[in-house]
Amino acid sequence: MKLDNMFKKTNSSVDKKGYITLGRSGPMVPEGLLRKCNKCGAAIIAEDVRRDNYICPKCGGYFRVHAYRRIEMLADDGSFQEWDSSLQGGNPLEYRGYEEKLEGLREKTGLTEAVVTGRMLINGSAAAVGVCDGRFLMASMGEAVGEKITRAVERATEEGLPLILFACSGGARMQEGIMSLMQMAKTAAAIKRHSDAGLLYISVLTDPTTGGVTASFAMLGDVILAEPKALIGFAGPRVIEQTIRQKLPKGFQRSEFLLEHGFIDGIIRRENMKETLSGVLKLHEKDNVVLPEEDGSSDRKQGYNGDGWDGYGLEDRDAWAHVEASRQADRPVGSDYIEGLFTEFTELHGDRHYGDDKAIIGGIARFHGIPVTVIAQAKGTDTKGNIERNFGMPSPEGYRKALRLMKQAEKFSRPVICFVDTPGAFCGLEAEERGQGEAIARNLYEMSGLKVPVLSVVIGEGGSGGALAMAVADEVWMLENSIYSVLSPEGFASILWKDSSKAKEAARVMKLTAGDLYDLGIVERVFAEPDSYTRETMGQTLDALDREISVFLHKYCSLSEKELTEHRYSRFRRM
Repeated sequence: MKLDNMFKKTNSSVDKKGYITLGRSGPMVPEGLLRKCNKCGAAIIAEDVRRDNYICPKCGGYFRVHAYRRIEMLADDGSFQEWDSSLQGGNPLEYRGYEEKLEGLREKTGLTEAVVTGRMLINGSAAAVGVCDGRFLMASMGEAVGEKITRAVERATEEGLPLILFACSGGARMQEGIMSLMQMAKTAAAIKRHSDAGLLYISVLTDPTTGGVTASFAMLGDVILAEPKALIGFAGPRVIEQTIRQKLPKGFQRSEFLLEHGFIDGIIRRENMKETLSGVLKLHEKDNVVLPEEDGSSDRKQGYNGDGWDGYGLEDRDAWAHVEASRQADRPVGSDYIEGLFTEFTELHGDRHYGDDKAIIGGIARFHGIPVTVIAQAKGTDTKGNIERNFGMPSPEGYRKALRLMKQAEKFSRPVICFVDTPGAFCGLEAEERGQGEAIARNLYEMSGLKVPVLSVVIGEGGSGGALAMAVADEVWMLENSIYSVLSPEGFASILWKDSSKAKEAARVMKLTAGDLYDLGIVERVFAEPDSYTRETMGQTLDALDREISVFLHKYCSLSEKELTEHRYSRFRRM
């Protein structure tokens, strides 16, 4: 279907539900007529809104977009091919007046049902797509909507296509009763098969996404995005208020609320949506992925001309000096390594259960063109940043976010690279209430069996189980002045000697330095640091890491899944 022909004679207006109305049989509103924004009340010109992605130029509010217009905004010219355009639903409950209602909506909207599906290119990347249109019974999910989405998912699976679904819905379609409810299970089952085939599913939530759609296909994406301020929830706010008889807080169930509570990966402005989707699609394309060339080095123990540890005698230095260096305020943090070693980093958020822990940064990136998953325990670069990131002490939702991203990497055969830098897992009351111990244990359990290469680099403090939860890897590396220990020296002294002031002596006893741990066989590689190690002086260390990561990927990406997991098991089994 050619979209330019479909809209050639169409003019725009704004209706009371927030849509830019596109007339199909002649203009409904004269070109350029002033209309009133139903969000801020300002006078706006409909054609200006249309040119600006259906965003109010006065308040920035988002108007809802018709399905075909949404596709036109995303698809490369002439690339959209519609699927199942004639599919219509029935009246399973024989609900009085329902068939007449459907017929009237078909005539008014030009749609056969509340979702449009098909195939398109986005900046050259092919994808199956489904877009809900709220003009048709608020895009409620009846038998036909569920069937069209399921057919689209099945066809995407058969053709090996990634899937993008734009949700907009009032939920289940009451006029179809239990048949509507069954569409939740049907669409979820189809998406499970698509996922089992190793294919990408991106869910985009628009205003509103509620009810049975939220509780089925909308929240099952590998990557879940949302437009700003979109209403997203299972029970609508009116229903909740009537049930609990309380006024809901401002911003409740909006996109920003879901991002804070860990349920979506990001909020994307409409003008950036095409580029964002294109970037995610390209990061998941498997064609033409070539490992960077090795530099020929084979001596893993001795380093590269001083770039790595070659017998500096680190074990002879004062262990407490290493502790102090690992905690230095201007020491590079996780985000510095992500920026310095990787390109096209796309941060993903949330554990899908409770929150988005800012003590852990994670997402997808490229290392010399290779898609990888990168996860870093994150400290701030100043007092404000440290408070925001809880001084690098992750909560349960941080470890669950990390694990979610690792399992996603496993699905798409991406190596996982972790940067460890934490004084320890957060030990507050709320962390215990939300299962800190279980979250760490689950990471150890799942990481031991990940079917992709895993590398962990201790870049600062490696404190206790909070560090180990991101270091069950094929190899663990350390920087010269990083530390890795069962507990902080202060905690060690307090437990064994009942005197935390003996932390310096404890550091010496604990063998927590990089040199100690290399000699004990706990880590495979140690990287030198300049005398003053800061973001400004980390270039040589980054170069050494870059070279060794290339060697690591060459070695471990060539192993089978069984060889990988056996190697990782044997690594820890001998300790």
